[in-house]
Amino acid sequence: MSEIKDMLIDVVEKIFKDRVEKETVDLVEEGKWAENVWSILDDNGMLAVAISEEAGGAGGDLEDLLNIYRLIGKYAVPIPFVENTFANYLLELEQLPVTNHKITYVVNLNETLNLNDDQKVSGALSNVPWARHADELVAIAKGNDGDYLVKVSLKDAIVEPNINLACEPRDTVKLDQVNVLNKSTKAITPEKLQRLVEVETAAKIALMAGAIEKVNDLTVQYTKEREQFGRPIHRFQLVQQHLALLAGETVIVRTAVDNMIAALVENRYQDEVLLTRIRIDEAIKIVSTSAHQVHGAIGVTHEHNLHQYTRRLWSYRDEGVSQSDCSKIFANKLLQSNENLWESLTTVKKQFQTH
Repeated sequence: MSEIKDMLIDVVEKIFKDRVEKETVDLVEEGKWAENVWSILDDNGMLAVAISEEAGGAGGDLEDLLNIYRLIGKYAVPIPFVENTFANYLLELEQLPVTNHKITYVVNLNETLNLNDDQKVSGALSNVPWARHADELVAIAKGNDGDYLVKVSLKDAIVEPNINLACEPRDTVKLDQVNVLNKSTKAITPEKLQRLVEVETAAKIALMAGAIEKVNDLTVQYTKEREQFGRPIHRFQLVQQHLALLAGETVIVRTAVDNMIAALVENRYQDEVLLTRIRIDEAIKIVSTSAHQVHGAIGVTHEHNLHQYTRRLWSYRDEGVSQSDCSKIFANKLLQSNENLWESLTTVKKQFQTH
């Protein structure tokens, strides 16, 4: 755990509080992004968090990075911060040089590039986040002797714009015999590849956890300000039931994510990512439903910012590894194991080394 985590989180949250208003979040719906926020983070070295100083980074660890991702989700910051930092994190994991260029990534076992013997890649990747604004791409490429992590220039690619439900860029990238800029020195084992997918899933979970926290905050604030029959609506029993649901789900998610991050940092894989991904899907349903019930129609209007967070929750829920995928993986593990459910949840498993 980084010794400067609390200070780091305080600095980043202050930046977002000062710089990210509703109008800032709206920029992405106009095809723009918050370049001023990006510049501030860059100037303060935040784009290099979790990259070692030896590799030209700012130091820190995965815990720092995932906690900043929570803040990105909490403030719905319209910048490719997650993509840029996680791509560099993957590069350093494979002992490849990190980059100062804007970069994005795809770690999807269902969509990979094809790598030929001439060290060129071809193929198409869908839903590539922020590709139109990035200079480079990190992805998995399938070679004749296994899977490799590769970095390519997007200047040599065809980028077809697309968006998710929250209007964030999710582009299609097509590559045809494009030179590889960097490639992992040896093939990635299936076990390691699965772990990379789990860490990437954890990044998405951190974003969703931040958005859930914001939905809870917005709803509590609204019930204090909105009055009916001469009193704030938080005094009505039905509203209090919704607030209790929201608070409960927010605490459950926060605790699950804290536990997941602690396990990842210790390289202690015990299905925390799978279980957290399964549970957060349920939380999204409850939180979104209760928040919009309390807000009524105003929550979906452009003037109110509730929809900025619930649309992101629904978008992120459908991206990458789904709740259904995690349920199947966990169920298969149980079926193939001699452990019962209780033992599988309580037994400390062996550590996994990513290097």
